[in-house]
Amino acid sequence: MRQTAVTIAVLVLCVGAVSAQGPAAQNPIAAGQKFLHSMVKTNIIRSAEKMPEEHYAFKPTPEVRSFGQLIAHVADAQYAFCSPVLGKSNPAPGIEKSKTTKADLVQAVKDAFAYCDAAYDGLTDAQAAELVKFFGGDQAKVTVLAFNTAHNNEHYGNIVTYLRMKGLVPPSSEPRK
Repeated sequence: MRQTAVTIAVLVLCVGAVSAQGPAAQNPIAAGQKFLHSMVKTNIIRSAEKMPEEHYAFKPTPEVRSFGQLIAHVADAQYAFCSPVLGKSNPAPGIEKSKTTKADLVQAVKDAFAYCDAAYDGLTDAQAAELVKFFGGDQAKVTVLAFNTAHNNEHYGNIVTYLRMKGLVPPSSEPRK
């Protein structure tokens, strides 16, 4: 038992030493936000690609968005969240109101996440506390980006339900390669 505890402690120290050598060492807060954003971005894009075209109009109940509208909403939200962090006006492409086909929505969500990637990629820990106008008040850039990731995760939870209802395994539940 003692040998197992020592082995685990050595592994933890080694992993910590290796991870401290990368870019995250200089900007651990920004790197953490980028990591979380990348995880949910990958899951949402893979979900959009995975759902068959014929199920893009699927609604579990009449009161909720269709799968396609949900993907479009996530795409639109990327511009709303990341524009203030980037110091740009929201281009507000109106994806939810204008795109309906799988091909258009997959491309739109990829483009939207690429737009947001610039906000996460350009953030440093020193800039994380800089205030921007968001939802009618001043918010730290890191707060806006954390809110974006939380919003994306919330909707990924919806997406998982839609996929499961169509007999599909969500990307985050697929076996690791």
